[in-house]
Amino acid sequence: MEAQESGEHKYVYDFAEGNKGLKDLLGGKGANLAEMTNLGLPVPPGFTITTEACKAYLTTGREPEGLAAQIEAHLESLEREMGRRLGDPDDPLLVSVRSGAKFSMPGMMETVLNVGLNDRSVIGLSAQAGGNDRFAWDSYRRLIQMFGKTVCEVPGEEFEHALDEAKHAKGTSNDLDLDADDLRGLVDAYKKIFAKHTGREFPQEPREQLDLAIRAVFESWNAERAVLYRRQERIPADLGTAVNVVTMVFGNLGPDSGTGVAFTRDPGSGAQGIYGDYLANAQGEDVVAGIRNTVPLQELEQLDKASYDQLLGIMARLEEHYKDLCDIEFTIERGKLWMLQTRVGKRTAAAAFVIAGQLVDEGLIDLDEALHRVNGAQLAQLMFPRFQLDHEFEAVAKGIGASPGAASGKVVFTSARAVELAAEGEAVILVRRETNPDDLNGMIAAQGILTSRGGKTSHAAVVARGMGKTCVSGADELEVNVPAKKFTVGGHVVNEGDVVSIDGTTGKVYLGEVPVMPSEVVQYFEGELDPETIDDALVRAVHRIMTHADAARRLRVRTNADTGADAARARRFGAEGIGLCRTEHMFLGDRRELVERLILASGEREREDALAALLPLQRADFIEIFREMDGLPVTVRLIDPPLHEFLPPLEQLAVNVAVAQERGEDVAKEEALLAAVRRMHEENPMLGLRGVRLGLVIPGLFAMQVRAITEAAVAVVRDGGTACPEIMVPLVGAVQELETVRAEAERIIAEVVGDSGVEVLIGTMIEVPRAALTAGQIAEAAEFFSFGTNDLTQMGWGFSRDDVEGAFFWRYLELGIFGISPFESIDTDGVGRLIRIAAEEGRAARPGLKLGVCGEHGGDPDSVHFFHSVGLDYVSCSPFRVPVARLEAGRAAITTTGSDSR
Repeated sequence: MEAQESGEHKYVYDFAEGNKGLKDLLGGKGANLAEMTNLGLPVPPGFTITTEACKAYLTTGREPEGLAAQIEAHLESLEREMGRRLGDPDDPLLVSVRSGAKFSMPGMMETVLNVGLNDRSVIGLSAQAGGNDRFAWDSYRRLIQMFGKTVCEVPGEEFEHALDEAKHAKGTSNDLDLDADDLRGLVDAYKKIFAKHTGREFPQEPREQLDLAIRAVFESWNAERAVLYRRQERIPADLGTAVNVVTMVFGNLGPDSGTGVAFTRDPGSGAQGIYGDYLANAQGEDVVAGIRNTVPLQELEQLDKASYDQLLGIMARLEEHYKDLCDIEFTIERGKLWMLQTRVGKRTAAAAFVIAGQLVDEGLIDLDEALHRVNGAQLAQLMFPRFQLDHEFEAVAKGIGASPGAASGKVVFTSARAVELAAEGEAVILVRRETNPDDLNGMIAAQGILTSRGGKTSHAAVVARGMGKTCVSGADELEVNVPAKKFTVGGHVVNEGDVVSIDGTTGKVYLGEVPVMPSEVVQYFEGELDPETIDDALVRAVHRIMTHADAARRLRVRTNADTGADAARARRFGAEGIGLCRTEHMFLGDRRELVERLILASGEREREDALAALLPLQRADFIEIFREMDGLPVTVRLIDPPLHEFLPPLEQLAVNVAVAQERGEDVAKEEALLAAVRRMHEENPMLGLRGVRLGLVIPGLFAMQVRAITEAAVAVVRDGGTACPEIMVPLVGAVQELETVRAEAERIIAEVVGDSGVEVLIGTMIEVPRAALTAGQIAEAAEFFSFGTNDLTQMGWGFSRDDVEGAFFWRYLELGIFGISPFESIDTDGVGRLIRIAAEEGRAARPGLKLGVCGEHGGDPDSVHFFHSVGLDYVSCSPFRVPVARLEAGRAAITTTGSDSR
């Protein structure tokens, strides 16, 4: 207060000056201590040093001007309130120094207890405690241990070793059996350890202890474990931590004292009840460290009923005040209850949904707030099956958890074998060094995919996530031998037909079958569980919140689907159309030979024959999809990848031809194929002959596809159905490309549609940066845009999606260049700006322009919020991500209308 009057920046706040709304400034712990103080709850007095002080210290390497004087002023005020001075030899005031960032980071940063103890004040502390020497010396040894480890980086194991030696000499395994003399000797041992590692004696000046502890808490913000945790939880690195200086209260004064942790509801299931742990004659760090076994919180009723009843009353009051599950830390000092901390408690995904529903029923929150309290990442966790590890199962390998879930099955090494066994009703796991587009049928047939190479954005990972298949990639301990139909790992040989189990969440691989628990949430989305009749709190909560999300959202949600089965499942999951149907997937498997005929065609007649053979196959595919999506829009992307991807690899083919020639075999056909592959080979095929360029260079290719799409739509309509086809031209970079394709397409559509009433929209995929920057021109020839964010990210960043993750993304994440891969969550500053420009300029040129997104980002929770803010009409994602996108679209809508997004 004095600082503000003098115009000096205010860095320190008494607890009575703050409130729970000041988390940015006071951190979560400080804001909540202030809130409890203002509620009149028994909080030990203290003050908070702000996050701004921390950021200034970390920026300059020294305390900001005025901080020391403000700390001194607040310390003097605290001393007056308590009637004691910090470290007074006769009647010492002791304080704890605790970190407290805006977002909870449990165990990631530092705490120092009992600051103010020294060789003289330890005697005064004993007198305060009625001559309890044991308590005083126990508190002193804790200070040296925590101060040494936290402030001076003394190896913690050395203190632990000395404590073990003291207990061993006493013939006990329990530190409570050490008496005052034992602890006095332990203090001497700790001092020697401190001096050995620091080159100085343990500091005896209380204010020096306090200042050094505060600096250590500031510096712990950038400790390795804190940085790693922030990266994992996507907490911004520039927030800093507040520091709380709190009057010490002691749970280690004897059997009538203790410390504990409590939750107002079960953070695992959301069930209401009394949950927590209590430890008599202990300080709070003992509970966290697990040094001694705690007892269930309910046992406190027998030990100290008055404190127990008071605690339950406070818990109920805090939950009603915060309107959420609260996580509480408390200490009892000789029968007096003190509240040390409260915060909105962390919980499992299931508990998040259940608790949100309960709080609505109790009238504490409304449905908007319930929707705000859950998120798509939690819903995704609930949708994947999981292993039931009731018994001991030892993992033989660990890779990257590329697509969550749990799957067991017989090992197969080829796509064909996977399809064969699956047709016989067998569950299979497809094992490959790495997958490629030819493996699609096998991947569809398999329960899960296991590869020894690749990362989270490898072919196996991306396709598996899209299909909702469990996938472990990059398990490099596996030596996969496809010709021999086996893999080896850790001395084990696994042959085709042997059973393995893979966990797509942890990346672990097990030998044999591990029991799997199905997800009741997926059963609900599939229509197998009725939320109105089933006695399942989770399913009822998910249904209730999803219903509200659907009512609140503006963004529509479509799916990426290439088959009737995928389309049907996505529709059950709530998809409102298909935003991306990839036609190239229809050219794989048995149809590859027809594509080879097209590529190898030596003249117009051969090319037309090949296209004519493909036409009915494509038409049948589209009929199936239009029937499944009856009445809903279906966006069909014309063939996109380079044609040479449908041919054998150049090196392999060259070797095969050379070997056959050496043997004198007839290789005329193979030589023609090799010549075609060489002719079409590109150094960088992703930037070569693909997309619209193929349609312009290969006469009749796009025309065949447009005809197949339109004829399929007409057939469905004439059978009594409704078809809403949208033809999407990929990789357009200039309006002239689209105009050329559109002119031919419109001629074919007019010829086929006749009097059927079918309407066909023609639009383009915005995936080339130039297209985004010239969107105003392109919109004149396009009735819709769909943003292909995979390629837009690839070309915008200049990253090869197939190569960069393993090459250097790990380093970029480590250095903080990325908080998350731009292929996982949209880069709003760069790629996002291209999308915003294209959306604005496209709609300026064509006000009714329909805008959607069909890249991997369409199912990413954070990306959905961005797409809502840009004003897109829909997102499209894999069938299993449809519920996630629906939920996040609802959350985006309520966030826009005023709810806090975090």
